[in-house]
Amino acid sequence: MITRITGQLVALHNDALTLKIDAFEHEVLIPEFNRRQLQSELNQTVSLHTIEYLEGNPMQGRMTPRIIGFLNEAEREFFELFCSVDGVGVKKALRAMVRPVKEVATAIEEQDAKTLAALPGIGPAMSERIIAKLRRKVPKFALMVVAAEKREAAVEPDIVSETYEVLRSLGHSEGEARRLIDAALASKKKFKDVQSLIEAIYQQSQK
Repeated sequence: MITRITGQLVALHNDALTLKIDAFEHEVLIPEFNRRQLQSELNQTVSLHTIEYLEGNPMQGRMTPRIIGFLNEAEREFFELFCSVDGVGVKKALRAMVRPVKEVATAIEEQDAKTLAALPGIGPAMSERIIAKLRRKVPKFALMVVAAEKREAAVEPDIVSETYEVLRSLGHSEGEARRLIDAALASKKKFKDVQSLIEAIYQQSQK
């Protein structure tokens, strides 16, 4: 299974891009929020975290292999979780993801059904189903995406996720834990483990 692909971005379409790798060109499906991020990267080398799936009707024997790409592992993991909701699936999830993962995850966590219902192809009934299944599973994703985007801070997503769990166990609310971690990551310091991030959070809160 292909989990990562790197090549020259030679074309960018509404729902897919083309990567040139040696003598081959590969089509990779992408959600809208990633397409916007990649608009300035044409003819540059880009690396995508990928998911493979088969598209088509197995009863008719027409199955086409597809690759979906994301800019970081947190986005890929969130997409797979989003697809797990009954009635969503890959095609609907791809169409729906017009807003960044951090925003969608926050809407689910805060039970903001109106925001979710406004996503293409979701609607009120589906938004309630998404909230019911994913609300307790999504808080870490907003933090993981922040960490992945701040590559210069050299913070692994697992460190952010584990720190979040520690703060929750210490009595902080979900929102408060997220705000504390966001503030620490904004310092752009390097955090090698959970302990160093926790120390930075409490040093900052005492100022």
